Amino acid sequence: MTDRKDELAANLAKVERRIADACAAAGRRRDEVTLIVVTKTYPATDVRILSELGVRHVAENRDQDAAPKAAACMDLPLTWHFVGQLQTNKVRSVVGYADFVQSVDRSKLVTALSKEAVRAGRELGCLIQVALDAGESARGERGGVAPAGIEELADLVARSPGLRLGGLMTVAPLTGEYAGREQAAFGRLMDLSTDLRRSHPTATMVSAGMSADLEQAVAAGATHVRVGSAVLGVRPRLG
Repeated sequence: MTDRKDELAANLAKVERRIADACAAAGRRRDEVTLIVVTKTYPATDVRILSELGVRHVAENRDQDAAPKAAACMDLPLTWHFVGQLQTNKVRSVVGYADFVQSVDRSKLVTALSKEAVRAGRELGCLIQVALDAGESARGERGGVAPAGIEELADLVARSPGLRLGGLMTVAPLTGEYAGREQAAFGRLMDLSTDLRRSHPTATMVSAGMSADLEQAVAAGATHVRVGSAVLGVRPRLG
């Protein structure tokens, strides 16, 4: 366990330095960017180590992994983010532990989240996932709503009981005009965030950037970066 803690501490320090350097290059303060460590496929013991090392935000993308992990770590001072595509049959479970759902991309999901948040007596932060590889009305390959659908969905979240509109999230697209152009993609997300804040001033979160492209996200103005492998390492595939 000591070896694993040393490994995670070293990786975390490298990521912190990358974020700090990116902030300095962009003329931003380090405290303007929140690191979310994506712990998917890694055990609750790693989450405990990360908490000991000062991590306060963790993320998961599969409920079947996240629910038992969150339960095992419920004594820790952590904010849990759900970042994966979410089916409505998993909503009740996710609402039980998540503080934020960053992958809100359709009205049916908003309705289900609101119902379960009210039932659980919780307020759930919601980010609209934006698909920059989508057409004007289509969804993206990895979920998300097209830019033209943000306003309608954001308005629905804002007026739904038990939900709080937090802002926007995106994943750098693999296809379309922004493929391979992470800086441009994240810049587009910032423009969309500016538009959203005209009608929803408190929706200030902009979640963008992962292990490979966090610098571009920070340069564009992201408030949250989601980093997994750069902190936890790359697990060998099973089989």
